[in-house]
Amino acid sequence: MPKKYAREPANYTKSCKARGSSLRVHFKNTRETAGAIRGMNLRKAQKLLQDVIEKKRAIPFRRFNGGVGRHAQGKEWKACNSQSRWPKKSCEFLLGLLQNAESNAEVSGLDIDSLRISWIQVNRAQKQRRRTYRAHGRINPFMSNPCHIELILTEAKEPVVRPEDVEGVKKVKKVSKKKQARERMRQGMTIGE
Repeated sequence: MPKKYAREPANYTKSCKARGSSLRVHFKNTRETAGAIRGMNLRKAQKLLQDVIEKKRAIPFRRFNGGVGRHAQGKEWKACNSQSRWPKKSCEFLLGLLQNAESNAEVSGLDIDSLRISWIQVNRAQKQRRRTYRAHGRINPFMSNPCHIELILTEAKEPVVRPEDVEGVKKVKKVSKKKQARERMRQGMTIGE
């Protein structure tokens, strides 16, 4: 039975999906990285992730930000107090998923340049167990924190152009009766003085 997505696209003909399960990459870093590219154009998101790998731009850390240092590159994202990092492995995994979704879009015959990330979600996966050896012969757990990632790309709608009159002149904005009365009142006050 195929895995279900948390959300289904509104229009299947204009969207494509990709997902990865139990990926061996930190959940917290990947969650912050996914939040940074949510709602972006596909090409812009790929460029951002590539720049983060090359340390030209940084990812803002908003929720899991304990002990995260501040950096000048974080000023690009206004609401995060400049707390930012360069989660390279998370970016590489997300780039791979975006590439997979792009291939799915090509097969579906969608316009690649007008795709945007309409849905991206990162969930915690089951922890994987290792052990670390401590003093006096004790053993402690050494767990990894993998994650599930799913995303949906949707073709952006064409912007609606304002309708024009038959002559080619834009329609005059309608003014309510209340506003007209207020304007008449103001004019009456200035004329009488």
